[in-house]
Amino acid sequence: MIVVTGATGNVGRPLTRALAEAGRQVTAVSRHAASASASASDGVRHTVADLAEPNGLEPALVGAEALFLLLPGDLHAVGARPADIIGQAVAGGVRRVVLLSSLGVATRPFGPTRIALREVEDALRDSGLEWAILRPGGFASNALWWAGSVRARRVVAAPFGDVGVPIIDPADIAEVAAACLLDDRHIGGVYELTGPEVITPRGQAEAIATALGSPVRFHDLTRDEARAAMAQSMPVELAEDTLDILGSPSPAELRVSPDAEGVLGRPPRPFAHWAARNVAAFR
Repeated sequence: MIVVTGATGNVGRPLTRALAEAGRQVTAVSRHAASASASASDGVRHTVADLAEPNGLEPALVGAEALFLLLPGDLHAVGARPADIIGQAVAGGVRRVVLLSSLGVATRPFGPTRIALREVEDALRDSGLEWAILRPGGFASNALWWAGSVRARRVVAAPFGDVGVPIIDPADIAEVAAACLLDDRHIGGVYELTGPEVITPRGQAEAIATALGSPVRFHDLTRDEARAAMAQSMPVELAEDTLDILGSPSPAELRVSPDAEGVLGRPPRPFAHWAARNVAAFR
């Protein structure tokens, strides 16, 4: 049995589906009750657990052989102890963990939230478990932050409108995660996951407009405005670390990585593909 945390999210949902389609039993873990979109008959069992609670994951790990670990936002805050979850996995008899980390662990190792993720990575390496680490850059699905304003006013509001990074489709992350969970060839792998091209927020707005078939206006936010908006849904430290990358990406953060294609055997999907597939969110 494979446990998938964050199972109702943009990575966890397609990962859960892929594992079930591969014939594996899956325990889909989320903080809130999942919709009844899957049942025990398709090999998926849904359970509610809060990873931020001490030992919160332990009941879900009973009988698990593998774990996909996606940390909730509050475990990125200063003072959280996300590395403790690795100890829970060891105690629960899990054999393999695939960790969703961040490219920033390599490119911005001293950012407050990156230090915590580095500790999780180190704990995993030292655990004696089989492991793989995924380090994605920005997610294409972050564009869903704009869905309300696009629906209401056909406006995308974002900072650093003409500064781009090679964002990745979370469905591609899910496919890489499935490969790492199911294929022994990926044990000990550290994969930097990016999309196939650098794209700016203004370029993303244009791709959304193309998918909609109607114009979308771009509005440039200040950093302070963006931080205030992001801090409503994530720790302020994570918002600051994210804005540092978005506003002034390093050469390493602008690099298009070959790792996703190396695992998947095909190029990762461009943002325009994600926008077309998710256009209903913006209508």
